[in-house]
Amino acid sequence: MTASPSRSDIGPFAEPIWNTPFGLPPFEGIRPEHFLPAFEDALDAHDREIAAIAKEANEPSFTNTVAAMERAGQDLDRVAGVFFNLSGSNTNPELQAVERAITPRLARHGSAIYLNPQLWARISAVDAEAEGLGEEERRVLHRYRTRFRRAGADLAQEAKERMAQISGRLAELGTNFSQNLLADESTFTLPLDGEDDLAGLPPFLRAAAASAARERGGDHSHVITLSRSLIEPFLVFSTRRDLRERAYEAWTRRGEQGGEHDNRTIIAEIVALRAERARLLGFESFAHFKLDDTMAGTPDAAMDLLRSVWTPALRRAGEERDRLQAMVQAEGGNFALARHDWRHYAEKLRRAEHDLDEGEIKPYLSLDGVIAAAFDTASRLFGLRFEELGEFPRYHPDVRAWSVRNGDGSDVGVFIGDYFARASKRSGAWMSAFRSQERLVDDIKPIIVNVMNFAQAPAGEPTLLSFDDARTLFHEFGHALHGLLSDVTYPVLAGTAVSGDFVELPSQLYEHWFEQPQVLREHARHYLTGEPMPEELLNRLLAARTFNQGFATVEYTSSAIVDMTLHLSSAGEDGLDVLAFEADALERIAMPAEISMRHRSPHFAHIFSGDGYAAGYYSYLWSEVLDADAFDAFREAGDIFHPETASRLRRYVYGAGNMRDPKEAYTAFRGRLPSIEPLLKKRGLAA
Repeated sequence: MTASPSRSDIGPFAEPIWNTPFGLPPFEGIRPEHFLPAFEDALDAHDREIAAIAKEANEPSFTNTVAAMERAGQDLDRVAGVFFNLSGSNTNPELQAVERAITPRLARHGSAIYLNPQLWARISAVDAEAEGLGEEERRVLHRYRTRFRRAGADLAQEAKERMAQISGRLAELGTNFSQNLLADESTFTLPLDGEDDLAGLPPFLRAAAASAARERGGDHSHVITLSRSLIEPFLVFSTRRDLRERAYEAWTRRGEQGGEHDNRTIIAEIVALRAERARLLGFESFAHFKLDDTMAGTPDAAMDLLRSVWTPALRRAGEERDRLQAMVQAEGGNFALARHDWRHYAEKLRRAEHDLDEGEIKPYLSLDGVIAAAFDTASRLFGLRFEELGEFPRYHPDVRAWSVRNGDGSDVGVFIGDYFARASKRSGAWMSAFRSQERLVDDIKPIIVNVMNFAQAPAGEPTLLSFDDARTLFHEFGHALHGLLSDVTYPVLAGTAVSGDFVELPSQLYEHWFEQPQVLREHARHYLTGEPMPEELLNRLLAARTFNQGFATVEYTSSAIVDMTLHLSSAGEDGLDVLAFEADALERIAMPAEISMRHRSPHFAHIFSGDGYAAGYYSYLWSEVLDADAFDAFREAGDIFHPETASRLRRYVYGAGNMRDPKEAYTAFRGRLPSIEPLLKKRGLAA
């Protein structure tokens, strides 16, 4: 163990309590050089706490062992909470260097805890019946025993040592994968110089491309970056087929460009190490290991769901492709529809069939308006109040924050919104926590953040969202509510610490409210006039909700199938060629040539930046079965804000954390388990 750093080396982390509004991290005083010594200080303190628990002289009890572990590591949680949020949303070379150094160190620290035989003996000896433990304490004990077993606590010493090595190496590889991906994303620009290059682009996209050019610097008036909020509308609207192809190739080939940022050899090693870890624990494959602790339970159950959706989606996508190809030919295009063409011609077909233009919708979906809609929905469902904060610590000037309270005025927590794309932020959208809810040590209120990558409007102009962007905002805010409304005593059960195929239920369910006419009529208002979206436009918009769902479902489901197939195999052991493996897996499911996976393997951060969604990308679809059925509970009640149904939803889903097995939690809310039919109906795939 290294000597503890001096307290002056760790800046604000030396302060036991931050005297800031709501205890927010004092970002302005935190510098990159504070993190490594702060981590070391916190790791040393946690080591001492764990050693004291393991060597406790009294007989093992829930209080002196399990609850003591829950109380331990608060300094480490605080440092890590700040660091990993910043490394994802506002990184720099100094933070990336810290990340490369600390992630394997944290993995070794975790392994030392979970492979500690004295600690495991004490946890194993806790007698729930003799102590008369309550329901929540029994659940905590169960989660600890599950975590220890899955980390290798029952293995022989040699196998434990290998598990620790694997854990450290996987942490290192996941960090390298993420940083390689960010390097590819942040360095690419497609310059658009002159009116020919801008052909077809509507005013909102031209403005966003000009803003991106100013942010990146250089001599170009407009650029397209690999931010999804720029690349996708460019593929929709640009009439320059050659530029669409260049943009699409760059977008889909992130992480496989060769050179120092290529992710293919990293993937091969990750897959091999995961397979080895699963075998050490007695599982047939990493997928079997991963799903053993989920709602699905087995890879077969997950694959059955994927196949049941794949067949009607493939049929629907084929029909869509034929209509798009006919449009190409009708326009005199002497070419076969390609992947970089699909979005462009789908938008034309949508205009033709539904008289609907994305540029017609966006003026009614300002960022502020959609935020207000998300807040109002939470207010009507759960009685929450949101008050925007003026002066508070920010890690970037664009960040906004709101205090969140219950209807009776009691504090719920703080919500942070970080909405705009920048080169220092990884792509995608996510929810995270600077501080999670708990009541064990104190009545700690959560600090929850949503991170997006919307294209920012020029200064002084409102940012306008696409319908998909607005749905994404609602999705991530659903995750945020899962963290904010958490109402548990123990940190291990708090908020989103639930089964991987249950965690998307609160987020995907929340999307439903955004698409309701009642919500859109109130909040979809023109950014200049304040007038509500015309009823006729609203009807056209809602009528088109299942348009292009064959494409969208194939794009997603193919990614989930490749993820599961890859982790059912041990292909990495013999030097996996991930692109060949991917191509073979797609050929076996008859993947249409005109559609690509939503996430190709070399940039599939969900499954290779960490283990979170590895062999678990299916979970979005699994949760969609739940969310489609769950929203039907409100429809059946005759009110999308039905108070009694909303109360059950808060109690058993949004507020319950991991206090129950997910099947029990869903049944407690709904009265039964769901069927797949509402999902197929929602996607327009029902027979």
